[in-house]
Amino acid sequence: MAAALTGLSCLLLPLLGHLPNASATGTDTVRAAADGPAVPFGSHRFPYATGTLKPSGTQPALDQAVIKTYNAWKSAFVRKNCGNGWYEVISPDADHPYVAEAQGYGMVVTATMAGADPEAKTVFDGMVKYVLAHPSVNNANLLAAEQDASCKSVDGSDSATDGDLDVAFGLLLADKQWGSTGTYDYKSLAVKHINAIKKSEVNPTTHLTLLGDWSDSGESHYWMTRSSDWMIDHFRAFKTATGDSTWDTVRTAHQNLITSQQSKYASATGLLADFVVNTNTTAKPAPGEVLESPNDGDYSWNACRDPWRIGADAVTSGDSASLASARKLNSWIKTKTGGNPDKIASGYHRDGSVFDSGNDMAFTAPFVVTALTDSGSQAWLDALWNKLAATSIDPDLYYGGSVQLQSMIVASGNYWVP
Repeated sequence: MAAALTGLSCLLLPLLGHLPNASATGTDTVRAAADGPAVPFGSHRFPYATGTLKPSGTQPALDQAVIKTYNAWKSAFVRKNCGNGWYEVISPDADHPYVAEAQGYGMVVTATMAGADPEAKTVFDGMVKYVLAHPSVNNANLLAAEQDASCKSVDGSDSATDGDLDVAFGLLLADKQWGSTGTYDYKSLAVKHINAIKKSEVNPTTHLTLLGDWSDSGESHYWMTRSSDWMIDHFRAFKTATGDSTWDTVRTAHQNLITSQQSKYASATGLLADFVVNTNTTAKPAPGEVLESPNDGDYSWNACRDPWRIGADAVTSGDSASLASARKLNSWIKTKTGGNPDKIASGYHRDGSVFDSGNDMAFTAPFVVTALTDSGSQAWLDALWNKLAATSIDPDLYYGGSVQLQSMIVASGNYWVP
């Protein structure tokens, strides 16, 4: 069973000459792709929902902070270690040197940073080549979850849902950025991946994400789901790409679960558990260790990403359920810390009490995204943003650095849903 788990010169200004006149869809995207990305980083072509805050400071300064962090992240973690024209994201602090989650992050980040990184398409295509060379044994259109130092798939060569969700999302971004008439047909690959996720990583009864394609109806984790896989904006993108209304059903099921889990089990905090069990009856936080640790029912190393994921949908869609969930999290953490980001701990019980008093960007950074959703949180947002912008990428901590970078992309207004 799979475990659940080069710096470049900064090109701040978007490639204005390559921008299409119309929205980044359809033929305009394909025409733009002949010269450069259709949505260059820093072009801000997809405004967030009305009322969304932005960190104080000029937009170019915000963009520059993201580019600086991206260049450090890329230098630390993007590799060509295994030949074959592959690019991989290395994860020194994960269970294995290469994990599906990291490749998914890499694809989403690289496609988003096109226009600030002149190598973006080359790197992205190398990541696609890596993904295609490491299929899951259960569904060849999904990515094997873990590879060793030689880039050989290990531990069963089955999948992890979070990595696949981001791989598919990254391919959709690439289709919008560069079109699908080059080396890879990104759109076709994305649809294959999306359909494989539907077939092998979504429970057909509950419409909730499974932990991976290894979990089937005869397996003990089948009625379990991981909160960090509840990527509402990805489900929206999958519906747009495929026209398959199943993804509306999937999205609604997850939003309802988020709302009910917050209401029933974390009414004062909004904190979600790493894992939720009994999804076929009365879904509830894991009672203890069900997959990874005794804190599987707490806000721990998986759920720490939830404010980023929920907040990203809230600001891009303006959806009332996502906004309410994000604001609940924001209100609690702002009060809990007294507005001081340095006081964000690295593990909470759902009642808000701390069980791990350490600090890690994987826990701190996501709250900058939920802060965007509350009109009364400008000072809190600025404190969080300044903390993130001043924190260097640690080359030994891929996980926190990756979450930090992606939270900054959203907070700076540079995130968009294809």
